[in-house]
Amino acid sequence: MFWPSAEPGGRRGGILTERLDFEHRFLPGESGATLLLLHGTGGNEDDLIPLGREIGPGAALLSPRGKVLENGMPRYFRRLAEGVFDMEDLVFRTHELADFVRSAAAEYGFDPERLYAVGYSNGANIAASLLLLHPGLLRGAVLFRAMVPLEPEAAPDLRGTAIFMSSGRRDPLVPPASAEQLANILRRAGAEVVLNWHDGGHGLEISEIGAARKWLSARIGGDGEG
Repeated sequence: MFWPSAEPGGRRGGILTERLDFEHRFLPGESGATLLLLHGTGGNEDDLIPLGREIGPGAALLSPRGKVLENGMPRYFRRLAEGVFDMEDLVFRTHELADFVRSAAAEYGFDPERLYAVGYSNGANIAASLLLLHPGLLRGAVLFRAMVPLEPEAAPDLRGTAIFMSSGRRDPLVPPASAEQLANILRRAGAEVVLNWHDGGHGLEISEIGAARKWLSARIGGDGEG
């Protein structure tokens, strides 16, 4: 399942700016919650806007573009090969993204206590890294196709953090064992983790979008039946 990059008719809306060190888009909301949208490899700040509106209607949307280029495709951190991350760059980029999020909260006035990440693939991996290296930055996260990004030296305190993971049993890029390992790391840190499985691969499926919406609506409000 693919999500279009722009709204019908080419309207994109919101605020597109290069301020705060990341080219990004911000769309205000009414619910009081904010979704940090983190795209996959080759995506941009527009890619997950439709997904954010679908699973978090009424939430503000903050969508930064990854700064690293891999063969011209934006990512949030470098990798050395498929599934092999440049750990030094991952840590640096995670801290950089955390600084951006804090600055964006001050710039746009959204409540940092009601911030949830929604990440897909590379975006889900850096969201997981944010959870592990900056506990307390995110109230929760929706992670589509995440794997273990790193294991911090000191165990974070993720009590009070809610996480929805959705993984494919036939995903050729993220082995099910890696998704299970990440869920266990997060649980040991005190997070409340739901690991949702489907029988597909790396692409998103309609059923898991609905499951994510229902899970998120229970935390930020809104209609979870859409």
